[in-house]
Amino acid sequence: MSSSLQIKQINIQQAKELSELAKKIYIPHYPYLWNEGGIDWYINEFAYPLYKIEAEIADANNLHFIAYMNGASIGYLKINIQTRAKNFDPQTTMELERIYIDANCIQKGVGSQLMQFVIDLAKQHQKKELVLKAMDSATKALQFYKKQGFEIVGDFRLPDTVFTLMKPEFRGMLILKRTI
Repeated sequence: MSSSLQIKQINIQQAKELSELAKKIYIPHYPYLWNEGGIDWYINEFAYPLYKIEAEIADANNLHFIAYMNGASIGYLKINIQTRAKNFDPQTTMELERIYIDANCIQKGVGSQLMQFVIDLAKQHQKKELVLKAMDSATKALQFYKKQGFEIVGDFRLPDTVFTLMKPEFRGMLILKRTI
């Protein structure tokens, strides 16, 4: 099924498509994280409102890609060419800030193809390592990252003052790294 996967870099004209796709994909993956009203706040005000997506696309350090299968958008990537993660050299480290796949396409090879795409992109940019952050409660995602050669190298908590609608027990994050 994943043989028809196409990965296309997007620009500001596709910001609305990306905003809508991000919201649609996020909801089935992470409803357990949020208290009442939290998921709506996160997708509509914090992470994926159109103005924010447009600003991210306008940032020359960010690359955004949408993955299509049989013409339908089924996933997306946000990459920081030079990582913004603390304790990593931006010159040698690329950051995979977002990798999201439609829940109906999980376990079909799409994630592996997207990850290989990111690794190849990091090589093109002459990076030595790839870093990402993941929820410590996202066990399936963590298993996938470890299978892809990532190792846990740190952790932190999302700020309580910002993520007031997120259940406190789910604010833990892990930092993972992979050598290219």
